[in-house]
Amino acid sequence: MEDSKAVVLSHEGLSKLQEELDYLRNVKRKEVAERLKEARSLGDLSENSEYDDARNEQAFVEGRIIQLENTLRNATVIEEAPARGTGEVRLGSVVRLKDLEYGDMLEYTLVGSVEADPARAKISNESPVGRAILGKAKGTVVEVEAPAGNIKYEIIEVL
Repeated sequence: MEDSKAVVLSHEGLSKLQEELDYLRNVKRKEVAERLKEARSLGDLSENSEYDDARNEQAFVEGRIIQLENTLRNATVIEEAPARGTGEVRLGSVVRLKDLEYGDMLEYTLVGSVEADPARAKISNESPVGRAILGKAKGTVVEVEAPAGNIKYEIIEVL
């Protein structure tokens, strides 16, 4: 496990991870302990599926707590969206791209890998598109290596 990998987070991402950690430590851990206690009271643990389920959940919760603690320990908080007018794509930037082959317009927010959520148009700075646009300016054409072949995008706007 890479415990010392630097992690970049927005203020929002940091807050969400801290809230999740707090919930797991102070609520979920107690719920699982109660489930274990109830399952133990049912008797024979060797054939007790409730006990096995509770132990599995406990292992998951404890593993997630360790993962969150490591992430937060190595986190660097980025400034929110850079000042408009700089024109350079940075973490936190909202970027509008034009697919030069098909003319499709795309809009992404560039975030650290921990916060990436492609379904919500938040792409990682470590993704192929993220790496290609990071540090580039409006008007720049970038080429992204994709499984189906190279894709060319023009950076239309950086917010």
